[in-house]
Amino acid sequence: MSDEKIFLKCAFRLIPFLTLIYVVNFLDRANVGFAALNMNADLGFSPTVFGFGAGIFFFGYSVFQVPANVMLERIGARRWIFCILAVWGAISASNAFVQSAAGFYMLRFCLGAAEAGLVPGVFFYLTLWFPQSHRGRFIASFMAAAPLSGVIGGPLSGFILGMDSVAGLRGWQWLFLIEGLPACALAFAVLKLLPDRPASAAWLSPGEKQAIQSRLARDDTTEHRILWRALADPRVIALGLVNFGVLAGANGVALWLPQIVKGMGYSNLVTGFIVALPNLASAIVMILWGRSSDARAERVWHVAIPALIAASSFLAASLTQADIAVLLALSLTQIMLWSAIAPLIALPSSFLGGSAAAGGIALVVSIGQLGGFLGSTIIGVLKERTGDYAAGMAVIGFILVLAAAIVLALGRAMAPRSATVQSRVS
Repeated sequence: MSDEKIFLKCAFRLIPFLTLIYVVNFLDRANVGFAALNMNADLGFSPTVFGFGAGIFFFGYSVFQVPANVMLERIGARRWIFCILAVWGAISASNAFVQSAAGFYMLRFCLGAAEAGLVPGVFFYLTLWFPQSHRGRFIASFMAAAPLSGVIGGPLSGFILGMDSVAGLRGWQWLFLIEGLPACALAFAVLKLLPDRPASAAWLSPGEKQAIQSRLARDDTTEHRILWRALADPRVIALGLVNFGVLAGANGVALWLPQIVKGMGYSNLVTGFIVALPNLASAIVMILWGRSSDARAERVWHVAIPALIAASSFLAASLTQADIAVLLALSLTQIMLWSAIAPLIALPSSFLGGSAAAGGIALVVSIGQLGGFLGSTIIGVLKERTGDYAAGMAVIGFILVLAAAIVLALGRAMAPRSATVQSRVS
């Protein structure tokens, strides 16, 4: 069997299941945006309280990502991802019983800490199975679960919110319960379906395992594999800052868009369907964009172009008062920012391997999650102070311009070093 067929076989076995896990993951992370349509009034949460509570998830998420990824690299993906799923499912469901702002903050922080190891862990896990030339498309396929969860979660959340008074619970309480518990069930499926690495996959023949190992070794252009060197590498920190800007925009839109749409006069159910549309487009475009990045063996411009388009769209949304124009502009920002993530995450593994790749990828994602915290929080604070979303959108647009400038500068700095490493390999 050719190498290409072997990698497609691995992708067929792994990517759909990992994507399903991430659909549930992102649903549990972002459903608070829909819960807020009723929860905020029930619990007396102001825009600042909600924005901080929604955003503090990303602080917990950020703090625990590097240690979580190092643990995955040491004890194996199967057992570690099982633990992650079981704990986050229980915490997500427990949000149904929040009674105060302090409780909301605590559970959101704990949910972020529990989920911290999944996404960077999967990014590292894919480096154990696929060469550089395949990672953009498969990272994009996995990450497409995030907007895909919005396609599923928007209408589903709108429907569940209509379950008021069933068994004495409010609709937003049912939302957390129904969307949180599936993660606990998936945890046990991980033990059955997810091998730690190719060598432990029962569905691969010895020849196929050797072919994967040989191809990964042949394509290895990593400069170092030592964890502490990766964490101190200026390129890793710079990529983290780029991810900071991208996620400030992506998560800011994801968490606030339901309230923005509801504020235009739509019902909860209709809001769910409207929010689903840009998510569907995002899932399609990010897969195509990831394939384009692989086909051209190019990452930097595949990050910078979407970031600049998203920055322009945020600015346009902040300047217009027309509802349809705001929706179109925010939809475009969402599509562009999700598209930028796969090429961005593929960059660290081009110069890091082993523990260095696990820690470096986690640090890039970790710094980025602080952007998610900032994006959610700043929109809430400026909404409360100004009465609308324009100022928050303008600030995030400026952050995205800086992110694009950083990745373009980094691309120029990395080019000579990449050429040197490649010549050594040749």
